[in-house]
Amino acid sequence: MSGKNTENQSKQKKKGDILQTLVLIVAIAVFCYAAVNLFHIYTEYKKGTDEYNHIEQMAVTDRAPDSQEVAGPNAQPKAPIDVDFAALKSVNSDVVGWIYVEALDGISYPIVQGKDNETYLHQTYEKNYNFAGTIFVDYENSPDFSDCNTLVYGHNMKNGSMFGHLKKFAEDQETYNKSKYFWILTPDKNYRYEIISAYTTGVNSDTYTLFKGPGDEFQSYLETIKGYSEIQTDPGELTIKDKIVTLSTCTGNESTRFVVQGKRDISEDAH
Repeated sequence: MSGKNTENQSKQKKKGDILQTLVLIVAIAVFCYAAVNLFHIYTEYKKGTDEYNHIEQMAVTDRAPDSQEVAGPNAQPKAPIDVDFAALKSVNSDVVGWIYVEALDGISYPIVQGKDNETYLHQTYEKNYNFAGTIFVDYENSPDFSDCNTLVYGHNMKNGSMFGHLKKFAEDQETYNKSKYFWILTPDKNYRYEIISAYTTGVNSDTYTLFKGPGDEFQSYLETIKGYSEIQTDPGELTIKDKIVTLSTCTGNESTRFVVQGKRDISEDAH
């Protein structure tokens, strides 16, 4: 009996050792798979960041702080940066502008417009595949930002690139208090926009309405979006003469998006 018990214990121990070995192999395989995926994600992020850093270095020049205002009784602020659109067009002819958000470090990117809203979802400015994609204007909008409501899309990247920091406007009132302006620079004119609203909305909400022209419907829209804001803003009177830009990014929830909306403040900044 003693011999049989010892034999059974030995068999059970071998089975236990085999099971532990299998569990260890599976754990190592899962770890390796996760490590490969993380490395791939890191590589994608780095490629996208490096490309856009290169584009910014090639095309953007910071202005001295004392050169950002024009002296005189009708003084108007000038964009904090200069953009070389000839250089940008030599890389990608789809460029329609450059976005610069004063309160957020890092949101300084070229804006393109494709033949649809799919092309630049995962295609960079240099037309390489990358999850970061490119900041782009809705294909149904006019490329010169002259519509009542121009929709501009960008990914909410986990490393904060693209529109990843946009949500800070809703997370902290101080972000808006730091600066309530963003800029859209174009080959023809530079436009400054005053933020009037920041909030989470549904993917099919009226926020994404495009208008054929100014009218009562647009006036009603302006009052509605101002009321949606999750932060306190002070846009003053909104009229059908206003031009709105809607910056839109994902939230991690497929049914919602986060938007920051601004009205054109200064109509032109002379080049």
